[in-house]
Amino acid sequence: MENEALIRLSAFLGLFVIFALFETIAPRKARRQARPGRWFTNLGLVVINTLTVRLMAVVLPFVAVGAAIDAAQNGWGILNILSLPQWLEVVIAIIVLDFAIWLQHLLTHKIPILWRLHRVHHADRDIDVTTALRFHPLEIALSMLLKIGLVYLLGPAALAVILFEIILNGTAMFNHANMRLPQWLDRWVRLILVTPDMHRVHHSVHRDEHDSNYGFSLSIWDRIFHTYVAQPKDGHDKMTIGLEWQDHRPARIGWVLALPFFRK
Repeated sequence: MENEALIRLSAFLGLFVIFALFETIAPRKARRQARPGRWFTNLGLVVINTLTVRLMAVVLPFVAVGAAIDAAQNGWGILNILSLPQWLEVVIAIIVLDFAIWLQHLLTHKIPILWRLHRVHHADRDIDVTTALRFHPLEIALSMLLKIGLVYLLGPAALAVILFEIILNGTAMFNHANMRLPQWLDRWVRLILVTPDMHRVHHSVHRDEHDSNYGFSLSIWDRIFHTYVAQPKDGHDKMTIGLEWQDHRPARIGWVLALPFFRK
């Protein structure tokens, strides 16, 4: 679609700046590592992942939005077969895609080879807005392939895919942000959306806690499938973020890129 990249980039940059400012003004937890080193690594992964997706766009006929356009032109996918109002089609597509991301996230914790890739995200010893962007390029590539397949199966409008991507990126940066929400506001917001306090539990060093709260946008899936944990056992102030590597290594981009290939 025309101006798709500009719209998504503008939304991403605007929300990134907003959440980065909020977590600077009212941080929820004290940092354990210096911001410059971590941000160089986390934002460096963004550059590598962007290039990975661009390369996939050259090798593959389509990525997600292009797949939606191609499916519409050929009448492929469930929503292209049904005759629904556009607004309802968009709502259904966003909800189904959000559940698919939840399920994919759960599987990255349950399937050993996928967990090796996903450890890159969890190894971060702090959690802030850049953690939402910290993924290994192989995980990004695999996620894109799964998303393309789902788009052809579901047949959502290109508009729905664009809106979903903007919502997903925005809510992921929101719930990873190291910012403090009033408890009363957190209680209300988490009835619908994943809040920073809710998702922080997922980044706990304790296995039973980081195997919970898989949602990125909607909080209902964890409640429905009984993977919801309200608060960390050590409390937010004292909880340890990350995995077993509680040293300087998770802030080094070379180590991060090699992490999936470590035996342990």
